[in-house]
Amino acid sequence: MMYQMYRPGYIEVISGCMFAGKTEELIRRIKTLEFAKKNVLVFKPAIDNRYSNTKVVSHAGSSVESIVVPDARSILDFVKDDTDVVAIDEIQFFDEDVLLVCDYLAKKGLRVMAAGLDTDFRAEPFGVMPRLITDAEFVTKLTAVCMKCGAPATRTQRLVNGRPAQYTDPIIMVGAAEAYEARCRHCHEVIGKPTIED
Repeated sequence: MMYQMYRPGYIEVISGCMFAGKTEELIRRIKTLEFAKKNVLVFKPAIDNRYSNTKVVSHAGSSVESIVVPDARSILDFVKDDTDVVAIDEIQFFDEDVLLVCDYLAKKGLRVMAAGLDTDFRAEPFGVMPRLITDAEFVTKLTAVCMKCGAPATRTQRLVNGRPAQYTDPIIMVGAAEAYEARCRHCHEVIGKPTIED
């Protein structure tokens, strides 16, 4: 009887709102793979310098060394023949080239792990995330706890001077607890966002 081995190489995505533990989970998977002697390269976009210029750092304080890249295609400059895994944090900040990069690496036989926000502060799909989630073999969606009522939170609430943000505010504004909260569907607010009642 013949057994056929599956071909290696796939994409897995860790998604959710802010403070759901996406980066924490990515770091946990990275450390597990490093313990298993896998050669893991960790990347983050240059725009993400909230906690460190060189490390991927979770809100809880866990961290791993990373390679900071200005764009997605730069990732390919660091991948060598002995690379087993590519991990990318804050993937929503990359342009559409990151989709091509992830697909290329997976087809080359690498495990590609990506973590990022699935929606922006308006609760609308964030950048490349919808297509990446569709293309991935494995998707993990994490939730946080709503800062207003304690329900499961799936939305990221942007606060400007303590008030919910305007719908017309720029999508990308890097920040942490000083500017964002986790909220449930019912407590999430965006001033001026169109609704069915309008």
